[in-house]
Amino acid sequence: MERTLILFKPDALHRGLVGRILSRFEEKGLKICGLKMMRISKDLAHRHYAAHKDKPFFEGLVRYMTGSPVVAAVLEGNGAIGVVRKMMGATFGFNAEPGTIRGDFSCSTSYNLVHGSDSPESAEREIGLFFAPEELQDWTPGYFSLGYDPEELQGGS
Repeated sequence: MERTLILFKPDALHRGLVGRILSRFEEKGLKICGLKMMRISKDLAHRHYAAHKDKPFFEGLVRYMTGSPVVAAVLEGNGAIGVVRKMMGATFGFNAEPGTIRGDFSCSTSYNLVHGSDSPESAEREIGLFFAPEELQDWTPGYFSLGYDPEELQGGS
């Protein structure tokens, strides 16, 4: 099982899409291990987006992400990082395929609703930025027995 961080960005909250988007992840079979609404501090935004600090859009992104609440979630499942990234679709909504979150709900280059970790290393780092270990829950929902082979639940292939 793999974990990933999802951030529901301010545009997802302002448009009332958090529940609809989160339900897509749950319906796919991903488990919620952590969930909270929060305000991102400027310091946290700088640490989270450090890879983009030299890009022209960086300061605008930090202002946007700190200007309104976000919802942070940790999702878990088989190949969760890749699954979530496929479900989100291309970064720019107008390039995203219909059926993806961005393809169905965005046509913007600036407002793309969600962030998802892009690798196991970033997932570990990002989850640590947004959640303390005690805020994450280890549990097995009933539907896991219907959506996963028992070997998958115990770390098999």
